[in-house]
Amino acid sequence: MASHQSLRQRFARAVPLTATRSILMAGLGGFGVIFLLAEVTARFEAGLLIAPFGASCVLVFGLPQSPLAQPRSVIGGYVVSTVMGLLVFSFLGSTALAFGLGVGLAIVTMLLTKTVHPPAGADPIVVILAGASWSFLVVPVLTGALTIVAAGMLFRRYVLRHPAPAH
Repeated sequence: MASHQSLRQRFARAVPLTATRSILMAGLGGFGVIFLLAEVTARFEAGLLIAPFGASCVLVFGLPQSPLAQPRSVIGGYVVSTVMGLLVFSFLGSTALAFGLGVGLAIVTMLLTKTVHPPAGADPIVVILAGASWSFLVVPVLTGALTIVAAGMLFRRYVLRHPAPAH
C-alpha cells in the first residue's frame, strides 16, 4: 500500500479538476472559433482567418477576465492596429521602415485609446505582407474580431457562468 500511495502522490493532479475543466473548455473555445473562421474561409473563399486570431483566442478563452481579453480591447485593438498598418503601407509600401513604424504606431495608438490587445499588434505586419487594401479592415479583421468576441461572450455566459465581460 505504501508504494501505491507514493505512486499516487507522485502522479497526483497538479491542477485541480475544476481548473482542468476550465483549461479544456478554453481549448475547446479556441478550437471552435478558429475552426469556424477556417471553415467559412474554405467554403466561401471569404478570407476570414489571420494568424493573430489564434493568439486572441488564448486571451479570450484562456484568460477571459484579463483586461486584454475584453471586447473593447479585442475589437478596438484590431481596428486601430489595422488602420495604422494600412496607413503606413499606403505611404511607405512594403519596406523595413513600414513594418517597424506600423507596429510602433499600433502600440502607441492602442495605449492612447485604451484598447490594448497584444495579438492585434501583429496586424500591421499582416497588412503589409499581404499588400492589403482598406477592405481588409472589414474582412477579415472586424468580422473575425467580432466573431471572437461574440464566441467569448457566449463562453463567459454559458461555460464560465460569468454574465458579462469584466471591463
